[in-house]
Amino acid sequence: MYLCLQLRILVVGVLATLLLTPARGEEESLGVSYVQTPDMQLVYFDSLSYLTPYVVRTFTNSHAWQRRIFGWTPSQRTGVLLRDFNDYGSASAWGAPLNLVYVDAAPPSQAFETSPSAERMYSAMNHELVHVAAVDVASSEDRFWRSLLRGKVVPHSQNPESLLYGYLTAPRFNAPRWYLEGTAVFFETWMGGGIGRVQGGYDEMVFRAMVREDARFYDPLGLASRGVMVDFQVGVNAYLYGTRFVTYLSHAYSPDKVVAWLRRDEGSRRHYADQFAQVFGKPLEQAWQEWVSFERTFQRANLERVREHPVTPYQVLGGAAVGSVSRTHFDEATGTVYGAFRSAGRLEHIGALGVRDGSYRELGAIRKGTLYRVASFAFDPATGTAFYTDNNHAMRDLMSLDVKTGEQRLLFKEARIGELVFNRADRSLWGVRHDDGLATLVRLPPPYDTWYRVHAFPYGVVPSDLDLSPDGKLLSASVIDDKSDQFVKVWSLDRLLSGDVTPRAEFRFGQSVPESFVFSRDGRYLYGSSYFTGVSNIFRCELATGEIEAVSNAEIGFFRPAEMADGRLFVLAYTAAGFVPAVIDARPLKDVSAIKFLGAEVVARHPVVTTWQVPAPSTVDPEKLITARGAYLPLRQLQLVNAYPVLQGYKSNVGLGYRFNFEDPMGFASVSAVLAWTPGSRDLAGDQQSHLDVQGRYRGWRAALSWNKSDFYDLFGPTKRSRKGYALRLGYDHHLIYDDPRRLVWSTDGALFGKIDTLPEAQNVNSGFTRLSELSTQLNYTDVRRSLGAVDDEAGLQWNLQATGSRAGTLPATRLRGHVDAGWPLPFLSHSSLWSRTYLGTASGDGANPAARFYFGAFGNNRVDNGAVKRYRDADSMPGFEIDELEARRYVKQTFEWTLPPYVFENAGTPAFHANWLRAALFASALWTQDGAGGPRRRFMSYGAQADLRLSTLYWYEMFLSVGFGAGHEGSRRTGREWMVSLKVL
Repeated sequence: MYLCLQLRILVVGVLATLLLTPARGEEESLGVSYVQTPDMQLVYFDSLSYLTPYVVRTFTNSHAWQRRIFGWTPSQRTGVLLRDFNDYGSASAWGAPLNLVYVDAAPPSQAFETSPSAERMYSAMNHELVHVAAVDVASSEDRFWRSLLRGKVVPHSQNPESLLYGYLTAPRFNAPRWYLEGTAVFFETWMGGGIGRVQGGYDEMVFRAMVREDARFYDPLGLASRGVMVDFQVGVNAYLYGTRFVTYLSHAYSPDKVVAWLRRDEGSRRHYADQFAQVFGKPLEQAWQEWVSFERTFQRANLERVREHPVTPYQVLGGAAVGSVSRTHFDEATGTVYGAFRSAGRLEHIGALGVRDGSYRELGAIRKGTLYRVASFAFDPATGTAFYTDNNHAMRDLMSLDVKTGEQRLLFKEARIGELVFNRADRSLWGVRHDDGLATLVRLPPPYDTWYRVHAFPYGVVPSDLDLSPDGKLLSASVIDDKSDQFVKVWSLDRLLSGDVTPRAEFRFGQSVPESFVFSRDGRYLYGSSYFTGVSNIFRCELATGEIEAVSNAEIGFFRPAEMADGRLFVLAYTAAGFVPAVIDARPLKDVSAIKFLGAEVVARHPVVTTWQVPAPSTVDPEKLITARGAYLPLRQLQLVNAYPVLQGYKSNVGLGYRFNFEDPMGFASVSAVLAWTPGSRDLAGDQQSHLDVQGRYRGWRAALSWNKSDFYDLFGPTKRSRKGYALRLGYDHHLIYDDPRRLVWSTDGALFGKIDTLPEAQNVNSGFTRLSELSTQLNYTDVRRSLGAVDDEAGLQWNLQATGSRAGTLPATRLRGHVDAGWPLPFLSHSSLWSRTYLGTASGDGANPAARFYFGAFGNNRVDNGAVKRYRDADSMPGFEIDELEARRYVKQTFEWTLPPYVFENAGTPAFHANWLRAALFASALWTQDGAGGPRRRFMSYGAQADLRLSTLYWYEMFLSVGFGAGHEGSRRTGREWMVSLKVL
């Protein structure tokens, strides 16, 4: 009884903590506040409070624009979460179940000018609110369903009927990513006064390269199924194609027709493609092919314009394209290019490319490289030390690597320092630190164990692409200011270190980003790239005179120059397959060809887009709009977001129920409740006809309460999750390490079960008792990675240790178990890897107590399921045996698995339902068991294969059709075979 008493005390204490925490205590623990206006609730981390007036201004003007253009009457106030979790800013939005925008305070990456925009917060609000409006906008029919289902529904895997409800309440969310992002980018550009990807040099370059190289254009289905997987730009292709197609539509038809496509007026069609046909008078697929034909003609004309002047030839070094690549160091003596690389089928890494023989060496792994820049990179040629950033999608670590030995060393954890450059004069390292939305110039002297702030720039002013003159006296940087004007600035280091930030030289590039400008060997010039003429050419800036000269006339684009000993320039040349190292002769040119931008053609034909600019933030007085402010308390903000009828299964019986979902506006807390009733049957007692399942989460806490727990997927056995009786569970997850992809989580869980007849974790084992209490704790570590285009983890390590104490009636028991998984990518096959998975466990307690044992058997997949696809990886899975057929007090299990490369489909299905890829794996497991100390030992074998077909449903939701075979053996005797067919939904 002692354990039960302790669990009751724990439950009461935690519930009191969750529900009765005073406002002051919660405010101190969260450090999150809010301001509210009639249209928005802005929630922000307190260190970002200085930005809140500006966010209110940008949101208010954009929100009014969306309402006017799209005829949008918001269904609710929009939530905006301002955060600082990443060193490169981004934003995201949802229009269901609540209107919500997440915005990072950090500046976005300027790499290759892939995402040009106006001031970042102004632009982010314009872009993300297009998403919100496009999903939230509703006809009377949509409003009827929202009223009936108490809100907009987001499909939930526990109840797949929610797929239908989602389509009824928010139909325009069910559209491909290229449609959602392409329309948002299109409108964002004109809302920002014409600054954006519609008039961006990178997008023009991508399609110009495709036409020059006669690359195949994806159709809408091929783009969604293959184009976002096999190309080095992966998901960005949705932005590229979507933006270009929508821009073509506005040019060929009109911007007003694009607006009509997004609107949900009375009489409009629910499905985006049907609405397209209604607005444009033809099927979308036909218009897409017309765009492809137009694009080829348009880009051929641009290529002819470039060729009006002599085109700069280039010599490719090292053979094939390298995908995305960081700033590099070219060692001319050895013919080696050092840098950070990222390409499809290869994990991000520091590499060495031999340009003379095409050889390639991976020198060290990188965790989480960005798409285009990969990582910030600097090089010390005297010692052969590479400095680079790790964990580039979060708060970056600063690392060093010896290119001779491969030894990696962590210099600073979460330094948040990038834009690295090495000073040969004093061996110091310089960089830019991002924190709370601000950029700070920093210096790290050897041995690089501390950093010093040199200058903090005001919000909106961001330096990037630092370089140092060969004599170590001058520092250059590309700088964007708060008006989105672009400069190359040069400072004297001595004056900078004394606090004088007046630049010694300044070169203005208007709205075009000057990228990767570096000093010549004699310090007289700066070489860099810019889309100043529409094509990314190399420019030379003379420090003494301020003169800017083009030194290349590229057909496609050159980037990241570095002067070589003979005066030629090492560059990256863009191709349709990615970037290739190359060499050009740098000669000043009198005339450089310019191209036409499709966005400019839209303006010429339809000048209405010039009237779409959103007013400046300065036109709004935020204090006149704010109606409330204070500490943000998620539990007090919980609200019903939707409710809908569901089907439930209980021990093979069909039940009817209703699901209620509650969330706070920011998604910090949630509660769901399913109430169900199963009609009476001969095998179902009256006290098992009613069902309740309540689950909640908040700040690491997990809680669940059930009575005769039911589950939809029990209708499709053989695995049964429904259980007789009541269960109360309470858990807490604490992240000891949160450094993606490396995580270490300490979890503690307590549970009380009553009126049960089977074990909670073993459906086919009669409990022999009606009450059970458990208390468990575990450590779960994971550090696994996958390359671009991968469909599963390809390398890394993960392990788990768990200890459980239980009391069944008067019988105590303890169980200890753990597992270790290690994986290695195979060098001769892309996206193929070999995994070793080791499991072990031991239990103590009365031998008659079934809770003091472990149980194994079968794949574990239901015919229709929502659990893990590869269930044979679980510790208790043994394909070829029945569920819970094998039992043990002690066990060791070893599994080897070979995952084969996936086959990626391109046109298998329709855009709304198609096959993405097919992947197979082979596995073999050996299980050694013992029934207590001194008991007999038994050895079981299981081997088999499984193939998984990934299906895309309604554009955003995945399904897996899996077929598996397993054979079981005890010793040399085969005991059974098992075929498994399972459809995993959502």
